Amino acid sequence: MKNSIVTLFLVFAFSVLAFGQENNAIPLIEVQGNASRKIAPDQASFNIYLSEKAMNVATATSVLNTKTESLASALKKAKIKDYKLIADNFSVNINRVQRGNNWVDSGYVARQNLQIVTTSQTEELQKIVEAIQSAGDMVFNLQFTVSDEQQKAIEKTLITEALLDAQNQAQLIAETLGIRSIRVHHVTFEGGFMPVAKFRVNAEAADAPLIAPDGQEISKRVFVKYTY
Repeated sequence: MKNSIVTLFLVFAFSVLAFGQENNAIPLIEVQGNASRKIAPDQASFNIYLSEKAMNVATATSVLNTKTESLASALKKAKIKDYKLIADNFSVNINRVQRGNNWVDSGYVARQNLQIVTTSQTEELQKIVEAIQSAGDMVFNLQFTVSDEQQKAIEKTLITEALLDAQNQAQLIAETLGIRSIRVHHVTFEGGFMPVAKFRVNAEAADAPLIAPDGQEISKRVFVKYTY
């Protein structure tokens, strides 16, 4: 058994060594291609976190449902053109409180996340803020993002531009050094979408701010090895 393991190890070691020697023997031109764009987020997401404590599950759940229905009604009344109200991550847990040195059960706490997603801008965002305010005591944050559709479309463009940038650099090197022809040996990708800022707003505030997001910088980087 030990001899078999030693044999397999030696075979593996020789294979790695041979691969390394072969790779070192290949003449390479290594370049880095870059591409970047600054685009405006096309989607706004209001994230609302609700919680309610009660001595029984039914009451806690009922109050959360009432708050959700109140928000849905306020949004409908505001006649906002384009939005989706999404409810998820509902949970109910035992509410534990500390009394002296001991923790005791004291009813239940129900939690619910609500999300309002919209592609509307400017005044429509203000209407959503006002609708949340009118629906009751709710705290939320506002996040501007790039939609999946726009991400996929721009990513294809960036990959193409980064590859062309790498190709141009490699051709310049080859022409300068008098190398007649080159071909791709290996390609790796790097880069992605940068996170956007979040804004936390208290719904009880008298004047809800109207926020216009800055452009979002996205980039793509490729590493290409050419052989000749």
